Amino acid sequence: MVGYAFMGVAHSHAWRTAPRFFDLPLAVDMAVVAGRDQAKVRAAAERLGWRDTESDWKALVDRDDVDLVDVCTPGDTHADIAIAALAAGKHVLCEKPLANSVAEAEAMVAAASAAPDLVAMVGFTYRRVPAVQLARQLVLDGRIGQIRHVRAQYLQDWIADPQTPLSWRLDRTKAGSGALGDIGAHVVDLAQFVTGEQVTGVSAVLETFVRERPVADDFTGLTGTSSGTGATGEVTVDDAALFLGRMSGGGLASFEATRFAYGRKNAIRLEINGSQGSVAFDFEDMNVLHFFDANDPVATAGFRRIVVTEPEHAYVAAWWPAGHGLGYEHAFTHQAVDLVRGIAAGVTPAPTFADGLQVQRVLDAVERSAAANSLWTPTTNEES
Repeated sequence: MVGYAFMGVAHSHAWRTAPRFFDLPLAVDMAVVAGRDQAKVRAAAERLGWRDTESDWKALVDRDDVDLVDVCTPGDTHADIAIAALAAGKHVLCEKPLANSVAEAEAMVAAASAAPDLVAMVGFTYRRVPAVQLARQLVLDGRIGQIRHVRAQYLQDWIADPQTPLSWRLDRTKAGSGALGDIGAHVVDLAQFVTGEQVTGVSAVLETFVRERPVADDFTGLTGTSSGTGATGEVTVDDAALFLGRMSGGGLASFEATRFAYGRKNAIRLEINGSQGSVAFDFEDMNVLHFFDANDPVATAGFRRIVVTEPEHAYVAAWWPAGHGLGYEHAFTHQAVDLVRGIAAGVTPAPTFADGLQVQRVLDAVERSAAANSLWTPTTNEES
C-alpha cells in the first residue's frame, strides 16, 4: 500500500478484516506500506498491521513479495504509481477519482489494457454498501421502470469554518479539483452504477467561498491544525459544485457536492424516480433503502422502509444477525473481498479503470461548463 493517512487506515482495516469474515480464494499478506516520512510510516505500519516499510513507492513496486499495489495517495501521484505497478506486473487498486485529468486517466486505462492478465480497479467504495446494491438490483429488475429523474447529493461541512486550515485537498496541484472530484465523483459514480446509464452532458457552476485559509502544521483525518503563525495560503479548488445532467436513457439529473453544508457530515443522497416507482438512499442512514412501487393500491401506497441487514442482501451474510447494522468501514472490506476474488478468477471487478475514466470525463465536462458560464457541455470532446 502506498500512503497511510485517512484512506490508508480504511484500506488497512479492510485488508486485515476481509479474510477473517469472508472465505477468500487467496491469502492476504500485508507485506509493505510506503510513505515519504520514514518515522511516520514505521509507526503507521506497526499500528495498521503492515510487515515492512519503504520510504519510496518505486522501491515498493519493484519488490518481489508484492503482487498487488494499493494506491491511497493524493490524485497527483495516481497515474505514475499505477502505471509503474502495472508495468512491473502488479495488480492495482487505486483510490478515486482515478486521476487529476482525463489525459492521466486515459494513460492509466491504456496501461491496464496493455496488461490484460492484471486486475486494475478504482475504489468507488460506496457501490459496495448493501443498500446501494439493493437499489441497483431493483432498478435493473425494472421495478421502477424507465429512469426519469436522478437526484444526487454529497453534503459535508468539514471546511465550512473559514479557519479550518489548508490541506492537500484544497490544493489543485495535488487534488485536481475540490468538492467536485473529492466527493462529487462518488455521486456521479453512484448515479451511473445504480441506473446502469451514463451522464452524457452537463451544465455546471463551481464556487470557492473561502479563498484563503490558515497554513497547517500537522494533519489528522481530513484536515489539520493551524500553525498559529498567522500565515495563510490560497485555496485553489472549488468548495462546491452544482450541475444539471442528462442520462443516456433520456432522464434528467441534478448533482450537488459541497463541503459547506453545516450539520451534514457525510450525507450521500441518491433518489431515482422512474415510470413505475422510486428508490431513495441516504448514507447517514446507510442500512436503509426507501422504495416506492407505483403499482401499489393508491389507498396504501407509500415509500417502504427496507432495513438492508438480512442474509439475502449483498455481503451481509458474512457479518452479523439481521438488524445488526454495518458501518462505513464495511464497504472497504467488501471492496477487498471482490478484488481478491477477481484476481483469483482472472477478471477485474467493476469499477474498472475504464469506469474511472468515464467519471473523469464527467468531472472534466463540469469544469469546462462552469468556465464557460454554464454552457451545456457533453461528457466527451465531441460536439453535441
